[in-house]
Amino acid sequence: MTALIPFPDISPELFSFELFGLHVALRWYALAYIVGILLAWLATRTALKRAALWPGNQPPMAPAQLEDLLTWSILGVILGGRLGYVLFYRPAYFLENPAEIPMVWQGGMAFHGGFLGVVLAAWLFARKHNIPKLSMADAVAIGVPWGLMLGRIANFINAELWGRPTDLPWGVAFPGQAAQDCPGIVGLCARHPSQLYEAALEGLILGLLLVWLVWRRGGLKTPGLVSGVFFAGYGAARFFVEFFRQADTQFITPDNPMGHVIHWGGWGLSMGQLLSLPMLLLGLGLIALSRRSRAA
Repeated sequence: MTALIPFPDISPELFSFELFGLHVALRWYALAYIVGILLAWLATRTALKRAALWPGNQPPMAPAQLEDLLTWSILGVILGGRLGYVLFYRPAYFLENPAEIPMVWQGGMAFHGGFLGVVLAAWLFARKHNIPKLSMADAVAIGVPWGLMLGRIANFINAELWGRPTDLPWGVAFPGQAAQDCPGIVGLCARHPSQLYEAALEGLILGLLLVWLVWRRGGLKTPGLVSGVFFAGYGAARFFVEFFRQADTQFITPDNPMGHVIHWGGWGLSMGQLLSLPMLLLGLGLIALSRRSRAA
């Protein structure tokens, strides 16, 4: 029998109660969003208060402006995340069921869509208030990894977005028929806890790297460097983890069991990898631009 870790008995709901016949609950995923946004706000606010961290000892915006930016960013995350899921992952379904597009409470958010939503919101905010755009991007990037980490941990608690089958000793037997439907495996099926891989790489490790870059290496003095490291780091981490993550069911077919959206022979790219490549290239471009600007 393959060694595996039983899925922990954790309810997706932190607590719940009945109110006037309605079931009201606080889910771990919602809490991850709330705490993640608060941590991002706190990290950016702390950096803005340290004028010496920024070019010319001048933060790109006042702490009071950050609260307005937070509102814009929340809208960007929700609208972009939902539209990204609709367009990138299930366009045919939502084309037939357009009334379900606003139903975010039923699940279905895409990080890459949320990322684009935040980028657009921050760009419009910077343009409106005449804020240097690269320093604005750096300010936003500082706190994002911590929200990513909490979100991926919540994905694990929800027993969703699990990985491919594995015989490694830290494989987890996720509950549910879909998770246990592993061709060729008799008994419990262990899968990569890919949510935790992402929490570690995209969240903890990338977050600590940015902390070191900002507070020990003066990274904010070079506009574009911190955001470039974030984009490249996330893109590389997500691209790597996709090798262990189970593809979405709509991409899996008998002749494409790995769920590649682009494939040739036995090789291919998943949707997550395809969407991560532009982030990786953008990040490398920003790093190169920041280094060239600093050299000039």
